[in-house]
Amino acid sequence: MPLEIRPSQALRLWRQVHLDLVRDGQSDLSARQTAILLTIYLELPPHTVRGLAAQLGVTKPVITRALDSMGKLGLVTRKRDEFDRRNVVIQRTVAGALAVERLADLVVERAREIGGG
Repeated sequence: MPLEIRPSQALRLWRQVHLDLVRDGQSDLSARQTAILLTIYLELPPHTVRGLAAQLGVTKPVITRALDSMGKLGLVTRKRDEFDRRNVVIQRTVAGALAVERLADLVVERAREIGGG
C-alpha cells in the first residue's frame, strides 16, 4: 500500500533526511550530485557524461565537475569507452552502492515515522 502524505509532510521528510545526511559526519552531496548518483545507481548502465548531461539538462562540464567530486569520495569511477574513445563511461563502486543504500534506508526510516508505521 503506497504511503500517502501531505505536501508539508513530504517537505518535512525531505528536510529530515537531509539533516540526517549532514549530521552523519560523512561528506554530503549537492542536489545535483545526488541526482547524478541516483541516476547512475537506479537506471541500467551504461552511463556516459554526455548521456547524463542530456538527461539532467545540464552541460557536460557541469557533469564532469560533479563526477570529479564524487570520484574523490569513491562513489563512481570513469573510464574511456573502449568502442568510442570520445565517450567517458561512468562506473559504479561499492562505496557508491553503499551510499545509495544508506540514503534509501534513511528515507524509509523517516517515512515510517511520518506514516506512523
